[in-house]
Amino acid sequence: MSKRPSVVMIGLGYIGLPTAALIAQNKTYVHGVDINPSVVETINQGKIHIVEPELDIAVAKAVKEGYLKAATTPVEANTYLIVVPTPFKAKNEPDISFVEAATRAVVPLLKKDDLYIIESTSPVGTTEKMMQLIYTERPELDGKINIAYCPERVLPGNVMYELVHNDRVIGGVNEKATEKAVAFYKQFIKGALHKTNARTAEMCKLVENASRDVQIAFANELSLICDKADINVWELIDLANKHPRVNILQPGCGVGGHCIAVDPYFIVAEYPMESKIIGTAREINNYKSFWCAEKVQTAKLEFELKHGRKPSIALMGLAFKPNIDDLRESPAKYIAQKVLQNANNEEYYIVEPNITDHKVFKLTPYKDAAKQADIIAFLVAHDEFKTLEIAEDKVVLDFCGVFK
Repeated sequence: MSKRPSVVMIGLGYIGLPTAALIAQNKTYVHGVDINPSVVETINQGKIHIVEPELDIAVAKAVKEGYLKAATTPVEANTYLIVVPTPFKAKNEPDISFVEAATRAVVPLLKKDDLYIIESTSPVGTTEKMMQLIYTERPELDGKINIAYCPERVLPGNVMYELVHNDRVIGGVNEKATEKAVAFYKQFIKGALHKTNARTAEMCKLVENASRDVQIAFANELSLICDKADINVWELIDLANKHPRVNILQPGCGVGGHCIAVDPYFIVAEYPMESKIIGTAREINNYKSFWCAEKVQTAKLEFELKHGRKPSIALMGLAFKPNIDDLRESPAKYIAQKVLQNANNEEYYIVEPNITDHKVFKLTPYKDAAKQADIIAFLVAHDEFKTLEIAEDKVVLDFCGVFK
């Protein structure tokens, strides 16, 4: 890159790369960092390693024009964005070691008036911990750099639009840092920028997804009750939602993805006695996946007793939500793994129309699977499945409302 970058982006995954491309689209020089050399090589060729509409065009243009370059190590800049994973350790405790490693990587490069922002989903207090780390390593910078937290809130499949148009919550460790971070994001974002402090911004991200998790858990719990009560849960929810102040979500086979299935644990781990509803919601949504796998097993045994032979079984969908290729924390993938663990020479057809192959599962085209299987279990409500014509002699387990 011919010019010193204005922005260093640590982490070039599902959020980091689209954000880097967005900033570069605004003719700002971005130096992207990823520990995976193949990711770096792919991006520097103007290509992408993840599937996201319009991202390929944005990255190709930014690289070609010289505004985006990737490397495995950071360089000096004015603004540093930390957009790395925050996975779990034992007992669902959040692991901020990637955030710490990314921070340590930029500490030697920091200088007076620089802007350091964490976007990674983080436990409350993480931004302050990183501030202490920075000032311990570089005491001469104490109070002289701007440290803030600004979580993303985008939907996979529509990231490039939502990065620009969604509101953002921005919290600095002090008012000056908040203002500096707001001024930075104002260059690229058309949504409203809401000012707060770092701790509130951290909690806001967690609460948004915990709220969704609790609401989905209510719907999933209803589906368990209705199964025992011999009531169509889809009809029930539709009727209940006719009430002007009721809006029940749709049940499914669990909750997946990198946000809703994960973020509530950040609250539960830190505040176990105070987060009873949040913790129970996680348990319900996890149990729903186990319940679905058991339902498939029961249907298999009932078929054997009735027909005197082993059934063939189609498991329809592996993604964590409809019409995407993302399998992260997917309950459908868990169910498929659980069912196959209990396999006893039955024939299985694993279906995911949004990906071409999988390292573990042999994939079958969805029309072929629906035609050949005796038992069809719908795990994800992909649009393709809704057009299928299912023969009357098939056993159908609709866990996600494909035919509601």
